[in-house]
Amino acid sequence: MSSQQTIDLASYIRSIPNFPKPGIIFRDITPLLASPEALRETVRQLADAVRDRDVEAIAAAEARGFLFAAPLALELNVGLIPIRKPGKLPSETFSHTYTLEYGTDTLEMHKDAIKPGTRVLVVDDLLATGGTVEACCRLIEKAGGIVVGCAFVIELTDLKGAERLARYRPVSLIKFSGG
Repeated sequence: MSSQQTIDLASYIRSIPNFPKPGIIFRDITPLLASPEALRETVRQLADAVRDRDVEAIAAAEARGFLFAAPLALELNVGLIPIRKPGKLPSETFSHTYTLEYGTDTLEMHKDAIKPGTRVLVVDDLLATGGTVEACCRLIEKAGGIVVGCAFVIELTDLKGAERLARYRPVSLIKFSGG
C-alpha cells in the first residue's frame, strides 16, 4: 500500500452482536491484528497522536493492551511497563484495587518500574468505562510517575470513559456509539 492511501481502521474492527451476553456488541480487534498494514497504521496513528507529549515510558494492562503498547513503545523509542493481575509479577509491587460493575479487581506494577517524575503514556485497545485504565494511572502516580495521556485504538463513547479520564487527555482512533 502506498503512503498516499489511507487505511480505514474501523473497517478492520468486527462487530459481534450479543457477545458476551445479550444486548452487547463486542468490538473484535483480531481482523486488525491479522493485517500487517492495518496494525502498522494503527501504531503510526497512535504515535502521531502522542508525539508532542514527551513520553518517556508506556504502560499497559494485560492482555490486549500489550498488543498495541509494545510496538508503540518501539515506535516512540521508550520502555514498556507491564501492569498485571495479582501474583503475575515476580518482584515487589504496588497494587491498586478498583470497583467494577459487579465487584472489584486489582492490578499490580513493579515498584521499580519507573523513577519518580517519569512521563508515562497508558495504552489499551479499548476505552469503555475507563475503570481499568484509571487504575493503571493511579499505580503510576503511586510510584511517582506523571501520566501524560491515555491512548486507545477504540472508544465506546456511550460509556463515557473519556469523561472519566479527561484529566489524562485520552485519545482514541476509532469511536463507536451503541452496544
